Amino acid sequence: MRLIFLLGLLLAFGSSALADTPSEPDRPLPTTIGNFRQVKTNTSPSTEHDVGNAVEPLAYQLSEYAGTKGDRVSVEIVRLRHEAQAYQALSLAAATARGNTWRNDIVPNLGGGTAGFATEVELVFFKGQHVVKVKNLKGSPANVNEVAQNLSATLDKGEGDIPALIKHLPQLEETQKNAIFLNSFTNLGLLQLDQPVLDAVQGGGNADAALATYGPSKILLVEFNTPQLATENDKRIIARIQELWRLGQPAPTAYRRVGNYSVFVFDAPDEQTAKQLIDQVKYEQVVQWLGENPNILREAEKRYVNTTLGVLVAVLKASGYAALLCLGVGGLIGGLLFSYRRAQQKAATAYSDAGGMLRLNLDELSAETNPSRLLRDRN
Repeated sequence: MRLIFLLGLLLAFGSSALADTPSEPDRPLPTTIGNFRQVKTNTSPSTEHDVGNAVEPLAYQLSEYAGTKGDRVSVEIVRLRHEAQAYQALSLAAATARGNTWRNDIVPNLGGGTAGFATEVELVFFKGQHVVKVKNLKGSPANVNEVAQNLSATLDKGEGDIPALIKHLPQLEETQKNAIFLNSFTNLGLLQLDQPVLDAVQGGGNADAALATYGPSKILLVEFNTPQLATENDKRIIARIQELWRLGQPAPTAYRRVGNYSVFVFDAPDEQTAKQLIDQVKYEQVVQWLGENPNILREAEKRYVNTTLGVLVAVLKASGYAALLCLGVGGLIGGLLFSYRRAQQKAATAYSDAGGMLRLNLDELSAETNPSRLLRDRN
């Protein structure tokens, strides 16, 4: 039995590891999406069409669909390794669209996805590990949303949420619309910020970043995976800022370390405004030990004490309730028995005062009291 269990675990871990390899074939786009049927397909990504070109995709497909009235749309789908990578691809695609002066605010639940943005001719959304772009080629622009909704219903939603770092940006409802997200970055070049201080930031693939715009101001959150990495970067950043001040070169309007975050504000009208933005950043602390947790025995002892006290209190409560119930039932039964005995004693006293024995009161018997009980004279 133990051998079978171990073999099952090995198979489970093996299948899980294979599921993340780029060689795994992705499910192809369906031959029909609503009223549209597939007429052309391509599985080789190109720079022109690949919405996830910032990272290596696990799978890619671009297909063209024709409607019943001659309408045509193209559907591009990219499957990435993680949901965070999918959101990164979405945010970078939105940034590119902003460069083309398209309407491209990232909004939740667009096209049936977790989040997405739309332009005059296309709709882009992410859902789970997938990034999808539906583009109108011919016919009504409404076809784009219809195809997106029908295709989205066939995709796994995964966690169905945006990265937590995006949620920690100030004024989320506004900042999510234009935020750019980088997952496990090695450098911040994809943000295209001309800020010398960012040369001091070394993520090494163990940090995420989120950049958002507030009017003229830009706020950049860099989250490091460990306190040690955050401390090392904080020292380099402060030293770099002081150097930029001495050289008279552009520097952040304000900078502060918040937990494992390095928070930058650029191009703010003044330092007070910049600091107010940083004050709105809330860090949710998560302790991560590089080695064994030194407090593990103390935490185990605390859990044991809390559990034992909880069990003891539960037992005492149960015992108290049981004692009250027993006393109540016992009192009820005792009362009934007492009443029954009293009734018996009263009944016996009505006929006798000789301790329950029958006594003849001959002196009280007379012809006047009860003639039927007197002995008659025999002839």
